[in-house]
Amino acid sequence: MRELVVEGQEIIIIPQNFRFANKGKVTSVSARDFTLDLEYEADGIMKNNFCEFYTQTPHGKLYFDSYAKDINGKTLLIANPAKHKFLQRRQYTRVKYIQELNLNSNDTSFNIKTVDISAGGLKFTSDKNIDIDSSYEVAIPVENDKFVNCIFQPLRIEKREGIYTVSGQFFYKSSYEKMLLTQYCEKRSVEIKNK
Repeated sequence: MRELVVEGQEIIIIPQNFRFANKGKVTSVSARDFTLDLEYEADGIMKNNFCEFYTQTPHGKLYFDSYAKDINGKTLLIANPAKHKFLQRRQYTRVKYIQELNLNSNDTSFNIKTVDISAGGLKFTSDKNIDIDSSYEVAIPVENDKFVNCIFQPLRIEKREGIYTVSGQFFYKSSYEKMLLTQYCEKRSVEIKNK
């Protein structure tokens, strides 16, 4: 793990109750563990209870399960995991996502059909062209009655046979929203691979 987790690296930690998802920076690494300084209080993260960890490395998106050996305020001592895996080379995990949603901008609403999604953005089709210079509000259903509310900024629009295919990026109103969508995409990716 020493070559995969390095000082200064940002890591997302998701305990069993994902509402307490958090992120932090690695401050030291040893052969048996590493120290993680959290951005928020360590609420919901318990000593010796397994959590999911996600981080970006030069080799791709790294995923592993581990636990806090010690908790001192916002500083956690994390045991090096026995196993890890790379989910993909993209910064954010992209998964197939078929939904009918609405994009809203001022008083205008567009019906769209999504193709795929990641915590970084969305790809969808529409029979109407949208303004590439505008930003749009969108509510993404993730599970049960939970939604991620974010701003969608189009980056690329292609037209083929009267259908527009639009790709763009998300901007979030809170880091919690981003962590929620990141976790959703990671879990969907694992579910799809295990089918």
